Amino acid sequence: MSNLAASLQACAEAVRRGDPDRFAATMATPAPLRDRLWPLYAANLEIARAPWASSEPMVSEMRLQWWIDALEGVSEGREPPHEIGPALVKVAAPVRHLISVAEARRADCWPEPMSDASSLWAYLDQTAGSVYWAAAEALGADAQAEMAVRSFGAAAGLAAFLQAVPELVARARAPLADLSHHALNALAEEGLERLDFARKSRALKGPARTALLPGWQARVLLKRVSSAPEIVTAGGLELSEFSRRVGLLRAALRGV
Repeated sequence: MSNLAASLQACAEAVRRGDPDRFAATMATPAPLRDRLWPLYAANLEIARAPWASSEPMVSEMRLQWWIDALEGVSEGREPPHEIGPALVKVAAPVRHLISVAEARRADCWPEPMSDASSLWAYLDQTAGSVYWAAAEALGADAQAEMAVRSFGAAAGLAAFLQAVPELVARARAPLADLSHHALNALAEEGLERLDFARKSRALKGPARTALLPGWQARVLLKRVSSAPEIVTAGGLELSEFSRRVGLLRAALRGV
């Protein structure tokens, strides 16, 4: 097995273990496109884990800085000393968007919550929005689709963020200063508006739409929060296995 093939396999396996929903969505995309996505998603997982590498924020920031330096090196043609390195170099252009993801994740190293909704949306655009746009660019999306893809990505990121609230609170990392039902309802409503904006965008077609598949649960989850915001802190914001399978199949056939 070549170094590249082994690296791609390592990327896919990392996503399978660490982000099973994104893995399932990637497996639902056409086979020739998957190898463009695995490295991006595997690197995103490494970045997301870095803030939790230590209880010391400065140590976690050092881990993030390692990835920022490595991703900058990829943009210059240098292969990171990591098992996913060879695969990352093959998608060098969109990798640069992950630098923004890593920079934004510095906030995750510290216990202070997001101060308000504007701060949260800025964070979601830099993290989830950048990942979705990196994937779209890797698949060949036109630059005109960036705003719509980022809008969708941030909203999908919000859905995942809200699912993580109970665990973050349990780890003394309250994600938002205001977790009132009113605040959560307002966030969900804005998320749904962002999804609608993306869906109606004429620029969102072909490769760009394919890149949105990992967000197939977002609309259903945000609708649940909109109608019953208390579900967020209660820890019930999950779909059944059957609902996830059916939802993914529908999204793969009809689009998100």
